[in-house]
Amino acid sequence: MIDFDAKAQGWDEVPGRKERADAVAKAMRKEVRLASNMTAMEYGCGTGLLSFALQPFLGQIILADSSPGMLEVVKEKIAASKAKNMAPLLLDLSADPLPSQRFDLIYTLMTLHHVPDTLGILQKFQALLRPSGILCIADLDKEDGTFHRDEFHGHHGFDRGELTGLMVRAGFEHIRFSTPYSVERDSKVYPLFLAVGEKE
Repeated sequence: MIDFDAKAQGWDEVPGRKERADAVAKAMRKEVRLASNMTAMEYGCGTGLLSFALQPFLGQIILADSSPGMLEVVKEKIAASKAKNMAPLLLDLSADPLPSQRFDLIYTLMTLHHVPDTLGILQKFQALLRPSGILCIADLDKEDGTFHRDEFHGHHGFDRGELTGLMVRAGFEHIRFSTPYSVERDSKVYPLFLAVGEKE
């Protein structure tokens, strides 16, 4: 099990993480017409690298994570940046009730493969979106289990066809994929997809 609280302080210094978040933000801006009147939530925000890349293009952003350590870093970064449209939220959708707020956009980066019940979390995202809301998922393509060096009990990436089927079952349509980034590690290449779906 990965201890995200323990890794929070040095998270942004790991080579490639900011570059990855910036690449996904660029792909999201290409696929989705972002606007300053959109209310967004990043689920599994970590230290908020993706949200900070998107911050100038969105309205209110809720940065949600189940790790108090990560959210402490988020709070420090919000204060340092003086961003007025960002707020942290301690949230674990596998255990906590749904927030009352609804969103125009929900996005995740390298979070879905940590959630055991993929369909269940997609259904919760769908419930949290306003009509015609948009879900963006950036995560690993199906891999052989070598991506995580630590002991890991989540999903080893996702088959795009299978994930499309789950998104349809959860109530999403107009689903499309792109490949905004690849992680190179130990002479292997791990592509990341961006899946975009719209609430029916």
